[in-house]
Amino acid sequence: MTGQRRYDSLRRTAQALETRAEIARAARELFLARGWAETTVRDVASAAGVSAPTVYAIYKNKAGLTRALADAADLRGDVPRLLAELEDPAATPAGQLAAMAGFDRRLYERAGDVILLVREAGRGEPELATVYGDGRRRADETRAHVFSSWPEGTLRPGVDVATAADVYAALCTIDVYTTLVSERGWTPERVEAWWRQALARELLA
Repeated sequence: MTGQRRYDSLRRTAQALETRAEIARAARELFLARGWAETTVRDVASAAGVSAPTVYAIYKNKAGLTRALADAADLRGDVPRLLAELEDPAATPAGQLAAMAGFDRRLYERAGDVILLVREAGRGEPELATVYGDGRRRADETRAHVFSSWPEGTLRPGVDVATAADVYAALCTIDVYTTLVSERGWTPERVEAWWRQALARELLA
């Protein structure tokens, strides 16, 4: 009987995770197809096959649901892989730049649509503007931490840590990625390779 109760608990957990995933999937599809402002929580609930109160109970409101999608986007870039590559004792500055460029490529390739959605929705929703801004700040902090760890003389003359972070932020953006892939026909791999070369050329002595 104890074992049966344990399995029942596991089953409820699995069902709850499936419900969350289904709501998130429906929200992402509707937000991208109709636009954030035109999609209601009731629309999302209907597409997910659940009640509107269920969506509210899990995500609080539409902004909370969108915040969850944004948080999931970082995971799709494979944060553990990035950390492992940055912390590798054998990693060189060029290698760390390559690791960060690889993360950005994976992020934009797998979740670029969500990033653009959050940025656009943030124009009329302060909470989502904060979500987008927080993501940008976290990225800047990571880059500054990496650049600050390098030995003196690694950065090009005249380039300090703050400037290096600015240059990186200007090169490796969702807009640059989208322009090259969607408009110019580049592959994501080609974008990543160009970022690696451009970052090393612009930042390293």
